[in-house]
Order: sequence, then structure tokens, then C-alpha cells
Amino acid sequence: MQVKKSKGAIVVQSREPLVVDEFDLPETLGVGHVLVKIHYTSICGAQINEIAAVKGPDKFLPHLLGHEASGTVIDVGIGVTTKKPGDTVVLHWRPSKGFQSPPPAYSWNGKKLNAGWVTTFNEYAVISENRLTVVPADFDKKVSPLLGCAVTTALGVINNDAQVKIGESVVIFGSGGVGLNMAQCAALVGAHPVIAVDILDSKLEMAKKFGATHVINSKNTTDVAAAIREIVGQAGADKVIETTGVKGVIETAYELTAPKGACVLVGVPTEKVTIYTLPLHFNKILTGSEGGSCVPDIDIPRIIKLNQAGKMSFKGLITHEFTLDQINEALDCVRSGEAGRVLLKVDPSA
Repeated sequence: MQVKKSKGAIVVQSREPLVVDEFDLPETLGVGHVLVKIHYTSICGAQINEIAAVKGPDKFLPHLLGHEASGTVIDVGIGVTTKKPGDTVVLHWRPSKGFQSPPPAYSWNGKKLNAGWVTTFNEYAVISENRLTVVPADFDKKVSPLLGCAVTTALGVINNDAQVKIGESVVIFGSGGVGLNMAQCAALVGAHPVIAVDILDSKLEMAKKFGATHVINSKNTTDVAAAIREIVGQAGADKVIETTGVKGVIETAYELTAPKGACVLVGVPTEKVTIYTLPLHFNKILTGSEGGSCVPDIDIPRIIKLNQAGKMSFKGLITHEFTLDQINEALDCVRSGEAGRVLLKVDPSA
């Protein structure tokens, strides 16, 4: 293979800073493998949870991270038919067209370095063919990573999980990168009102720009539930979407959902949640979302068309930018809760 080594951010121990170091790429590409040069990657809450080992002891240490990026195809392995060298691509974690390859065989300091079908916190990556979607070469490479998770998840939650209809009321808890896009997508399909809830006024101001008709600072509001019911009515909201994963917020979101409404959980909880299940027997819906059930090779081109037509905007979603060497500072920025989407410039020449 023409590229032998890559620099990347490695999880060596859970709940510890990542180690940025050089590692060895495989000698050859396997079936379904695509070698990609990464330009930019953004950081998702999933990586924060993975570093913190919120699902239990990490069995794959040491390993690489990241699942949303822009890149250029350098080489392809046996059987790859949907990508070719020179293609501009978005990297994503949801499966799409093409082979699902075995994970790549990396090594670091003479030992195995684990990776899944897609990683993006590295300069070069061997990616499964079905974790890549080809996009126009002139599409903004800084914006492209958002299409790998934040924007597609938001669109999928609104369209597929919540199935928001024209005129339905929508409440979104959390105005981070995903929540802001949910407000935008809810407004796009004709929802009203669209209520954004967060603890930071700066994020709520952004939510207004992305389609929220009402905003509530839950930190400064004595009774958030009462404030929301005053807007949507005492029965509650038609669709309530929870993105924070905080136990109390999840419980409030469920309680605020109308008797025949739907509550969609996007944030991953770290504690057990207590709810009263009787309403579920009478058409109230509680469901979890896995990436909005989006199909990248279908949804990403649609999003690009909407953006090019001026119907979707990504301006302002990226609030902070770091280099790969600054990965731990970038992760702390995400953990602070004050950022929109945090971007890593992986390719110094980009």
C-alpha cells in the first residue's frame, strides 16, 4: 500500500487523555477496504461516552475513534465498486452502499491497534466501503463532517423516528450540534411551535436562528414543564425529543409528551430512568433513536441539495476549531457543553 504510516489520537486508557502518535497501516487493503486521507473531522458525544467507558469496561484498548469526517479516497481494495481513487467522501457510522469490510489491521508500538469500520481522528484511515458516501468535489470540506452524523441524525429523527407532521408541536431538549439541526428540520417540515430548551442563552440564540419559535433556559426557569405547557397546551407536546441523556431531563421529556404523542430519546443515559408506563398502553410512544435510522447514500445527497437551494443552513454550527494535536483540548471543549459542533483540522494542508 502506498501509505505506510499515519498519525492518530489513540485511546490507551479509559477516562484518560488520548495519546497522539504515529501508527502503522496494513501492508495491503483487504476486501471492501478503502484508504482515505482525512481532511476534517467533528467530535460527537458518542466519542466522549466511549472515552468515559459509560457502557462498561472497554475491551478494545488501545483503539482509534471518530465517525464523521470529510476525506479523499487514495486507494481501494478488492471488491470495492462504489468508490474510486480521487473521490471526495463523507465518512459516517451508519451503513450505506457497498461492502462491509473486516476492521483494518493497524499496529502501534508493535502491538495491535483496534479500530472499527470507520475512524476519523487519524490522518489516514482504512474505512469499510459502506461507511463512505461520495459528495461533490466542490462541497465545503469543513461542513462535510456534519453530514456524517449531526445533520443526518437530526433529519432522521424528525422524519423517521418522530415522524413530525405539519402543524405538530415539537420540543427539543438540548441545543448542541444535533439539537440545532433538529430545530431546523422541524421548521422545514412545518412544525409549530418548535421549542428549544437548554441551559445556555448563547445556544438558545443559535436555536432561534435555526428555526426555534420559542426558547426556554431551563437553568433560569423555575418550572420548565409549566412554561412549555403554557406554549403547547396542558395536554403536552405532540413530539418531544431529548438529546442530553440526563436522567431528570429524560423523565421530564416523557411527562411533557401528549397522551398520543411521541417521545424520542437521542441522548444516551448514564443512569437508570424512572417513568410511569401506563400511558404506553394507550398510544403514547417512547422510543430510542439510533442515528435517526438515516440512510447516508440517500439522505446526504438530499441534504446537500437542500443546502444548495438555500433551504438548509450550516452557518454557525461549527463553533470551535482545533488541530489533531489539540485533540484533548477539543474534547474538553465538547465536555464543557458550551460548544456547537467542534471541528478538528486533521490535514494541515486543507
